[in-house]
Amino acid sequence: MPDPETETSPTLCMPPVAQMRSKACAGSAWGAQRSMASTGYFIHRDFWKHDMGGGHPECPARLDAIEDRLLITGVADALSRHDDIPLATLAQITRAHSVEHLEKLEALHQRLVADEGVGGPSYAQVDPDTSLNRSTLLAARRAAGAAIAATDAVLQGELANAFCAVRPPGHHACRDQAMGFCFLNNVAIAARHALDEHGLSRVAIVDFDVHHGNGTEDILAGDERVLMVGIFQHPFYPFSGTDDPAPNMLNVPIPAYTKGMDVREMIDCLWMPRLEAFRPQMIFISAGFDAHREDEMGQLGLTENDYVWITDRIMEVARKHAQGRVVSLLEGGYALGALGRSVEAHVRVMAEL
Repeated sequence: MPDPETETSPTLCMPPVAQMRSKACAGSAWGAQRSMASTGYFIHRDFWKHDMGGGHPECPARLDAIEDRLLITGVADALSRHDDIPLATLAQITRAHSVEHLEKLEALHQRLVADEGVGGPSYAQVDPDTSLNRSTLLAARRAAGAAIAATDAVLQGELANAFCAVRPPGHHACRDQAMGFCFLNNVAIAARHALDEHGLSRVAIVDFDVHHGNGTEDILAGDERVLMVGIFQHPFYPFSGTDDPAPNMLNVPIPAYTKGMDVREMIDCLWMPRLEAFRPQMIFISAGFDAHREDEMGQLGLTENDYVWITDRIMEVARKHAQGRVVSLLEGGYALGALGRSVEAHVRVMAEL
């Protein structure tokens, strides 16, 4: 059996890693937890190994931009860094994905590995914009593992909340399909872990990426334990989210060139009442920063101040209903300067800096 830690043999079907720790202790007040715990920052060297070719916007330099910004601003010193992250197991991943999906990815990976010695291609194409290299599945399993490890740490009271600087992103990955730069749906895997492993009854997912989180909706639509709220540019890739969403999906499509104050008004009028009524016990964030006005991936007009405001509103709900428990997972964001500044702004609110 291949070594799960090797770069070229990250098979998805290998034996599970060690069991996660026991379920979160109940009954602690959020204020007491916050005074003892800090904001976690989950990152791993494997996230740099996934690459889709020169010039691709979803590139390792995105993590450099985040790391550099947190370092030069001193924010990194206030965070609890976690870089010893387990790989997600098959059992954890299949809470959100079919075995057939994993087998298709594994077959592409094994073909790349087999052809390496004879000068074969460096990439296997999944769709016109998405490809994997020989390290992609390793990175994807590690990214899902980070989401799970952060969830465990927050629910056990070891951390107040957490931000995971993961690659590849996940919110376009459907139950049976990789697409849109995404292979495994990190936020759906983490949400199901919180529900099924820790026994929570209600979790919310907030997605503010410029693109609709179609994969998350595909996996979690109809699951009454989950409320997903999202705001995204429309019409725009992946051209979904507007046709008869499930009752547990609150999609807010907005036109190109919408500015921050309009987004804030829609969040207050539409998201907040649903989140308050749902009373989530934990909140997960699909944190895409490609709605920034400097990001050419989309045509929205958000700024760092808007991300501060959005994060603060999410944290208000978390403090009121979820003992402050939030896990945020990096999705999009491709203008490197804007990405670094936006992540800094987002994390400052989470860490109360």
